[in-house]
Amino acid sequence: MSYPSDRKYARSHEWARLEGDTVRVGVTVYAQESLGDVVHIELPRVGAHAKAGAAVAEIESVKAVSDIYAPVSGTVVEVNSALEDSPELVNSDAHGAAWLFVIRASDVSELGALIDADAYDAHVQAGGH
Repeated sequence: MSYPSDRKYARSHEWARLEGDTVRVGVTVYAQESLGDVVHIELPRVGAHAKAGAAVAEIESVKAVSDIYAPVSGTVVEVNSALEDSPELVNSDAHGAAWLFVIRASDVSELGALIDADAYDAHVQAGGH
């Protein structure tokens, strides 16, 4: 699998793409393949405070319910409302149209704790846990 190189990855299978002072967040293709068919996503509310490494959302599939963790601290400034009616977008376009939320980062240097695409690929090849 090839992961986009324009973003960083958390070992918990979220991706984070820096866009100015905001960070767009989604789940990886590996995550959605592991989950199976996504049936519901509980997104954070706009204005909510996110803390790096803390759960801020939930994704539910036919197999399991999993937490989504914030890759950086800050304030949620946007959510992908298209996922409310079509959560299955995560299965078809996890690295694109199915982004989950955007955080205005209080400290973008927290992205340094994440790994690049090659390291993430090696992580999932080694079992992904």
